[in-house]
Amino acid sequence: MPGAPIVLCLNAGSSSLKFSVWNDADCLGDGEVEEIGRPGAFAWLRTPGTPPRRLPGQWADHGAAAAGVFALLGEHALPAPAGVGHRLVHGGQRHVVPERVTAALIAELRALIPLAPLHLPSGLAGVEAVAARFPALPQVVCFDTAFHRELPEIARRLPLPRTLADAAGIERFGFHGLSYEYVLERLGPAARGRVVIAHLGSGASMAAVRAGRPVDTTMGLTPAGGFMMGTRTGDLDPGVLLYLMREQGYDAPRLDRLVNKESGLLGVSGASADMKVLLERRDRDEAAALAVAMFCYQARKQVGAFAAAMGGLDTLVFTAGIGERAATVRAEICAGLVHLGVRLDPARNAAHEDPLSAPGGGCAVRVVPTREDLMIARHSRAVLFARGREEAR
Repeated sequence: MPGAPIVLCLNAGSSSLKFSVWNDADCLGDGEVEEIGRPGAFAWLRTPGTPPRRLPGQWADHGAAAAGVFALLGEHALPAPAGVGHRLVHGGQRHVVPERVTAALIAELRALIPLAPLHLPSGLAGVEAVAARFPALPQVVCFDTAFHRELPEIARRLPLPRTLADAAGIERFGFHGLSYEYVLERLGPAARGRVVIAHLGSGASMAAVRAGRPVDTTMGLTPAGGFMMGTRTGDLDPGVLLYLMREQGYDAPRLDRLVNKESGLLGVSGASADMKVLLERRDRDEAAALAVAMFCYQARKQVGAFAAAMGGLDTLVFTAGIGERAATVRAEICAGLVHLGVRLDPARNAAHEDPLSAPGGGCAVRVVPTREDLMIARHSRAVLFARGREEAR
């Protein structure tokens, strides 16, 4: 849309900062600052019709990286934004819609850091870096938990004493909501059926959606829950943690490292958290093969559980890095789901060609590349500029 306000989207990970510039639904450029705080830090940037350009640099933290993004935009002739939208992992119980950034809001969100200690500090650092450098530039925060706030109580409540759960706000929040929101939009009328969306990346989760509304999701109070991920355990017998505390002397920081940074694909393989690397090694590396097999097994079980929760399955969607690009992983997850009508077309799956399903299956299997940043841009533009357009009419 010519003349639409330009929005810069910032999406902070634990050691990276993705960015993209949007004019309505047109992406004018995107990129990422990687290895933040490490000697090998670098950025890459691409614009339509050009290959990504690798740009060396030094960014000590996410605040410095956010400031560096503005410099990159100027150096490569991308337009200055009229507003900035951020993805924040956790909004807690109170923050269920995108909101304009204020000092009071930032103070509230800081209190939620214990719920997402790997992600919220970096996201808030980006917000504060923009505010410090461009205090007049309006900002919006979009919460990954917001999509799941309509979960029914049977899925949202955890089996803890009610007094504790209510007093401490301990419940299932769910994450990757911006990705799920985008995928459902792309599905169109199919979103009205019984859908399982598998967001498979270094952080992985699934959502069960019926008639366009969330029914259940794998992650819980924090992004550490669910099935195994790149470096996270996923759901774990709590007795394991108690044993490590009592018998091995683990304290909270040591448990945090174990659960979030040393387990999952990395822990089982002993080599890498990268699914691509493990797939390349598994023919000659038993530990790598086991890590891949466990990931597919746990994901397959979760699809079956969600089908049971919804009384069947009409559509299975793969998205995010592994879901979009690892045909072998998709095939191994689907291989045990024939009883649910899941049948892949091998040629289409190998070519990542949507739909992936073979004729005659009762369940459509789709691959939908996610665009969380587009959802951030839309939400941010609506919060910051929709009122002005309405008044102009």
